[in-house]
Amino acid sequence: MKRTFKYIQLLIILVIVNACTEDFAKINTDPHGISQESLTQQNNHIGSRFSPMFSNIIRVEPAWNYQLQQNLNADVFSGYMTAPTPFAGNINNQTYALVNGWNGFIWNDAYDANNGNGVMPYAREIKEQVELSNSQGGEKFVFLANVIKVMAMHRVSDVFGPIRYSKFNDYGTTGEYDSQEDAYKAFFKDLDDAITGLKKYEGDMQFVPFDESNLAGDVASWRAFANSIRLRLAIRVSKVNQAMAKTEGEKALASDAGFIANTMTVNMGGFSHPLATISGTWGDICMSAEMEVILKGFNDGRISKYFNAPANAALGNYKGIRQGIDINAKSQYGSHSLLGEVVMTATQKVWMTTAEIYFLKAEAALRGWAGAGNAKTNYEDGVKASFTQHGVAGASTYLADATSTPNDFVDAINATNNVAYSTDVKIAYNQAGTNEEQLEQIVTQKWIAMFPDGQEAWSEFRRTGYPKVFPVVVNNSGGTIDTNIQIRRINFVDSEKNTNSANVQKAVSFLKGLDNGGTRLWWDTGSSNF
Repeated sequence: MKRTFKYIQLLIILVIVNACTEDFAKINTDPHGISQESLTQQNNHIGSRFSPMFSNIIRVEPAWNYQLQQNLNADVFSGYMTAPTPFAGNINNQTYALVNGWNGFIWNDAYDANNGNGVMPYAREIKEQVELSNSQGGEKFVFLANVIKVMAMHRVSDVFGPIRYSKFNDYGTTGEYDSQEDAYKAFFKDLDDAITGLKKYEGDMQFVPFDESNLAGDVASWRAFANSIRLRLAIRVSKVNQAMAKTEGEKALASDAGFIANTMTVNMGGFSHPLATISGTWGDICMSAEMEVILKGFNDGRISKYFNAPANAALGNYKGIRQGIDINAKSQYGSHSLLGEVVMTATQKVWMTTAEIYFLKAEAALRGWAGAGNAKTNYEDGVKASFTQHGVAGASTYLADATSTPNDFVDAINATNNVAYSTDVKIAYNQAGTNEEQLEQIVTQKWIAMFPDGQEAWSEFRRTGYPKVFPVVVNNSGGTIDTNIQIRRINFVDSEKNTNSANVQKAVSFLKGLDNGGTRLWWDTGSSNF
């Protein structure tokens, strides 16, 4: 009996020890009760890398980061907005004294994986995780990451020119730059691979938990978005390499992927649009002179969505500021029109509008690309789509206006800043006009419709010369940027020069000139549009 009792005691002890060991293993393997196997099955080891990619293409939080990433460069260079604030004693980007400390954020938000930043490092990690896990269907995450990566990096390339892209995934060559031409060729390849490769995954739901856009994880919609970017980039290179542009553009126009059906937006995670803070709270950005003269000259109803009435009623219903003027204090121009409903009530950041697709097709038709349709029809559909997007009525009446033209600009404080608008571009589409005249109409309306994305607007201005952005009055570039030709790019950032100097020197050799703001990018030819 004693022996039996001992056996029973031993058995109880073994059971308890075994249970404790199992609990100990569970607790120390994953304190949240989620095993690595479960994590892998749910693709979180891959999908978690998408969030910083979505966040850093257009950074919304903190607002000052966006201010340096885009607002105090592309947003003002595009003719969209002007700062009434004389930052650094008015020796800043707006007067062409490029501030390296500011402009470094454009680069860091793409490359630096610290402090919530990064696009390229996370795209590489997604590829690595897919390769390591060898999970079924994992390649679709690589295709999707590459679409987002192209969306991010063409914008970075359109600021600096050469970038680190095609060799980034190899740790031995990650610091090497592509020329902008090579980068664009790599963009087209990545988009083509994604559009083709994602076809078999249409209907797959695995991306749903990780998609922070309004595409809601729908793979077919992501194919359409990738194809839309392909058309954008084809138009971008249409002057520098007509053959490549036509080939890529016609592939996009013929693709079964189609184009985005609605404006493509990305969730801001509950944060306000950074421009709502920069303009509405800080008062550091206002309506530009160009927006005033074009929208008021055209009697454009979108003006009430884009801007607010000035705080000073004596300035009239809407009043803008010319870029690069002599400003001593914010109080001088701070009562001019701040940004309006388009950013103040925004819950999403816009990556691409439906209207832009129509304007891209309109230009493609003007250039004779197969499948583009009719230029006039696309132009009018683009205007209508923009009016619909912003809840503005009267598009048909607007499109019939064959007389209104942009106003001349009159500064409310200093007549030295007055300037005439140099063309009489109109709204009603003129099919009898020259290709140049029709292109000016198309790009001017696209510029209006893409607001407030100054990055795309600045790129299109540099490519085409439209709309007519006023030159600065005060030029503090020391002769590196021509006042009339205007700023064409931003120089390579200090962090790269300090840590990757040999590769930066090689990247400079890819440029058409010196590493400064006056050197044109590869696709910015400075020649005729046709």
